[in-house]
Amino acid sequence: MSLPRHSDPIVAIATAPGRGAVGIVRVSGNNIKGLIEALFSRPLKPREATYTPFLDAQGQAIDQGLALFFPAPHSFTGEDVLELQAHGGPVVLQLLLARCLEAAAQISLGADRACLTGLRVALPGEFSERAFLNDKIDLAQAEAIADLIDASTETAARSATRSLSGAFSQEIHTLRNALIHLRMLVEATLDFPEEEIDFLKKADAHGQLSKLQQTLSDVQQRARQGALLREGIKVVIAGQPNAGKSSLLNALAGAELAIVTPIAGTTRDKVQQTIQIEGVPVHVIDTAGLRDSFDEVEKIGIERAWEAIESADAVLFLHDLTRMNAPDYIAGEATIAGILATKLLKRVPVIDIWNKADASVAHQQPGEGLTLSAKTGVGLDALRRKLLQVAGWQNAPEGVFIARERHVQALRAVDEHLTEAAQHLAAQAQSLDLLAEELRLAQNALSDITGEFTSDDLLGVIFSSFCIGK
Repeated sequence: MSLPRHSDPIVAIATAPGRGAVGIVRVSGNNIKGLIEALFSRPLKPREATYTPFLDAQGQAIDQGLALFFPAPHSFTGEDVLELQAHGGPVVLQLLLARCLEAAAQISLGADRACLTGLRVALPGEFSERAFLNDKIDLAQAEAIADLIDASTETAARSATRSLSGAFSQEIHTLRNALIHLRMLVEATLDFPEEEIDFLKKADAHGQLSKLQQTLSDVQQRARQGALLREGIKVVIAGQPNAGKSSLLNALAGAELAIVTPIAGTTRDKVQQTIQIEGVPVHVIDTAGLRDSFDEVEKIGIERAWEAIESADAVLFLHDLTRMNAPDYIAGEATIAGILATKLLKRVPVIDIWNKADASVAHQQPGEGLTLSAKTGVGLDALRRKLLQVAGWQNAPEGVFIARERHVQALRAVDEHLTEAAQHLAAQAQSLDLLAEELRLAQNALSDITGEFTSDDLLGVIFSSFCIGK
């Protein structure tokens, strides 16, 4: 799995772009002591912060800051790591980065070439990739680093921290160990078919497999919740002009994000805001009113509205209670409902929302769905609960760890293989070879989550989405 570039020493600015109080330049590689000598003319004490000037090649000060040296293997990457903590100005950090590259180049040309060759700027996620390749973290933990950085809610951040600490990985290892034990029993039966003792029956293979499936079901449920925390759900507000779509977005967001006027067609393009409901990110999109229009700009907005609707996880079909008896309005509602039924997959729920309850003279809800007032806020809590229900969120689940869609798919594959294995186990001797194969495939799918059986292509996709310097 290791590539030639993995032996190169690497350097990068590890803090976010822009100005800040503190900025960090990080170096990682095998035996970087020569670089330290070139930068400071003396060694650094391991794991001890040293306050020192950072000098350029001419001996002029770039900045003053802290230098920390973490010798291998006791570092984040498992290699020698040097961190330079300076003032967080972009120019200062670029100068420090250039100085590291310059000093390494000079070392490579000199007698100490073997100590440090080929220092280069790190690729996105390459420090975390080194940590994975050097067995400091597994792949699920590496992904949790990026998920922690990208977390949009407190609940998502806490769940990412739980995964980073190894909680999710431990669940996978527990499943894997139980699976290996069951495979051992099956293969022992295959290796010694002449034995009178039925290894599988004596060891309660049926019970072990059933327990394994139950444990897997629990992990799957929490992984689905974790994936929901990471990805959130995409909710599109759709309906005719002046139904109150922009008002509903503003009410849910608690801010005046979209322009609201009594003029039909005010919203010409999508307006999106991410809100959180009990820690779950909900990406709410307000769209142009759906109607026939001769205005070229509005027509483009309506086309984009339909594109957003087709990619939604849920659609809020907003109705206007004050116009519910108007013939033209009723005809428009029927047209939109028909197109929604045609364009949307059956799995995408359409929630009917009856708005303007504060202005309507109707005393009864005209159909299925929710009645609310975007203006006064009445009914918004019921809508929030409905969105969580649609998303499949369970209230305050215990032990949720952050997860990705690939983890959910891998666990689903494990479930399918174990289901097949149960059928072969019931057939006993006639299907033991097939039983062993299904258990092997289930183990491989589990190992793919933590990176024990992972292609270089997948690693490239995962780590390329990281920040440079992580």
